[in-house]
Amino acid sequence: MNKTIAGVSPHELLKQYQENLFDDFLPFMDEYIIDFEYGGFKWNTDRSGNNITANKRTWFDGRGVWVYSYLYNNFEKDPRYLEIAKKTIDLLFKAKTEDTLWPWAYDRFGNDLKERNPDIYGNLFVAEGLIEYSIASGEDSYMQQAKDIIFNCVELYDGGDYLYDFDYRPDVATIRKPRVLGHWMILLSLSKSILRHREDADIKALADRCLDALLNHHLNPEFGLMVEFLEKDLTLPKDGLDQFVYIGHAIECLWMIMDEAIRREDQELYQKSCNLFKRHVEVAWDDVYGGVFHGLENVNAYKWLLEKVLWAQQEVLIGLMIIIEHTGDEWAYRWFDRAYKHVIDTYPLKKYGYRLWNIGGDRKMTFQKEGIRIENYHTPRHLMLNIQLLHKIIGRTAASV
Repeated sequence: MNKTIAGVSPHELLKQYQENLFDDFLPFMDEYIIDFEYGGFKWNTDRSGNNITANKRTWFDGRGVWVYSYLYNNFEKDPRYLEIAKKTIDLLFKAKTEDTLWPWAYDRFGNDLKERNPDIYGNLFVAEGLIEYSIASGEDSYMQQAKDIIFNCVELYDGGDYLYDFDYRPDVATIRKPRVLGHWMILLSLSKSILRHREDADIKALADRCLDALLNHHLNPEFGLMVEFLEKDLTLPKDGLDQFVYIGHAIECLWMIMDEAIRREDQELYQKSCNLFKRHVEVAWDDVYGGVFHGLENVNAYKWLLEKVLWAQQEVLIGLMIIIEHTGDEWAYRWFDRAYKHVIDTYPLKKYGYRLWNIGGDRKMTFQKEGIRIENYHTPRHLMLNIQLLHKIIGRTAASV
């Protein structure tokens, strides 16, 4: 007999997930966001589908390539998915200049808007898209391009003068640090995407390095949470940032480590990352209004960023579903019930007359009509990964009958 998840059968939950992906998200992308003529994603769009501008961003285009390539690889061999991904790749390479980093933003045609300095994440998201597109198209040249981008980013990251500028609040000075949890997280994510399909000694070594940095250095032993920033030698900062936990990133990172542990069949790594995932979820949870916070500015002062963001809730739901599928842990069932109910009750915009889900707001997620960005990555990734996990849960149950 199937256990219920979030109060319904796995089949019913699967149906809800499929409707959110195929009946809500993807049609909205087709109607308003995808630039079928020039490639890319018109992220600067309001909730009614009005394109405020037709500008594009490297982050969102690289991620969009991944989404549509992943759809092709794992859901339906629809040539439209590959066409969307390929046209966006062409735009990305048109937008690339001689500089090491892709531009932050560009117009509809790929001309650099010079809005702000680019960052390393843009390149890494391009690599993420190229990896998945290479698998979808069977063209290995895209995989090699992705690896070149990855190792160029590692070289930049290891450079003596590298500092990442992190602006998370307009009223707080920019944080500038050389070692960043989010960097290791994305490098690990890209590495495991490659290793799932082929053996590669250099990529395996990079994944091992990421795991070591995350679990043995970013984890602050004083309070058992993963801090976002370290010094170049991977020591804890002495300027107060040893207290800064970008806990949404930590939760996201920990489900990725669990996923990699399962791929490696490494039970010790799985259990360690699973236990840490549980701790971070419980610490981040808002017992008053529900959902998780995504930023803890100072652990010992217990100073939280009180805004809520959808992506952090979605990382929780992915991690919980991984645990449910892998071990059937009762803790994960209980927390999925709690987290999913909060998300479904709070974030979908249907009750306000709009499609899709709200991507962020205040602690109570008070509705604001204005919206200037359509999110094209965390939502479909959450939906796709949990659909796949639900299929595994249902298949295993059917096989045991």
